Amino acid sequence: MEILDGKKVSNEIKEEIAIQVAKMREKGEKVPHLAAILVGSDGASLTYVGSKVRSCEKVGFESTLVRMPSTTSELELLNKIEELNKNEDIDGFIVQLPLPPQIDTQKVLLAVDPDKDVDGFHPMNFGKMALDMSTFIPATPFGILELLERYNVDTKGKHTVVIGRSHIVGRPMSILMGRKGWPGNSTVTLTHSHTKNITQIISQADIVISALGVPKFLKAEMIKDDAVIIDVGITRVADDSYEKGYYITGDVDFENVSKKASFITPVPGGVGPMTIAMLLKNTLLARDRHRSRK
Repeated sequence: MEILDGKKVSNEIKEEIAIQVAKMREKGEKVPHLAAILVGSDGASLTYVGSKVRSCEKVGFESTLVRMPSTTSELELLNKIEELNKNEDIDGFIVQLPLPPQIDTQKVLLAVDPDKDVDGFHPMNFGKMALDMSTFIPATPFGILELLERYNVDTKGKHTVVIGRSHIVGRPMSILMGRKGWPGNSTVTLTHSHTKNITQIISQADIVISALGVPKFLKAEMIKDDAVIIDVGITRVADDSYEKGYYITGDVDFENVSKKASFITPVPGGVGPMTIAMLLKNTLLARDRHRSRK
């Protein structure tokens, strides 16, 4: 069994990006600029955005954090997005989800300029991804592809089972694993809460990508020997026996599943760090596109 070490690989990617940015500075060129809009003070969102800002500093990017109160109206947020769309200094930006209930998330995602949509959530970018065209791939699926590639995991002709059909992970992952090329060329089964005989389907999988959000859902008896296990889930479970009063776990019963798997991602330290690294990679791509267009 080999650990797919997202922390290690994400640090390698950041170092590679930092070298490219340093060369830009030496030539007097514009360095990538990533902005983030944070509405409200959700604890998890604050943590994620803070991590993104620190990662920008680490690789030499410019970064801007736009903080708006939880009482922000939909119109106020849309106006701020339009402001960032028009700001030529900003190469890419994200709107941190979830948003307060008074704001229509779909309307907000549609308002982001597809050329600055480094999260890859805009329908134009999602459609291009589905058609195998050059575009921004959503950061988490992009990170999973990068992990599979860097660890030389064979995906050709394999049966990949994706658990969960969210627009952010499950659905794009099912498209990407079935695309021509590598990583890809898998036969993909997309499962969800209404799938019958889900345990039987998982037991046939060469590769399992779980993005369900149910702690320790995937048990050792559900997978076949030498399966590749990608755990996208991350849940905080209350437990007073821990100093912090909780522990972090994924969708996979890591202790037992790891004894049967050929490759497996840990939680934390697997897919999570890759998401931020690939967001930086998308921002670098956005900067290069804007520069070539000019």
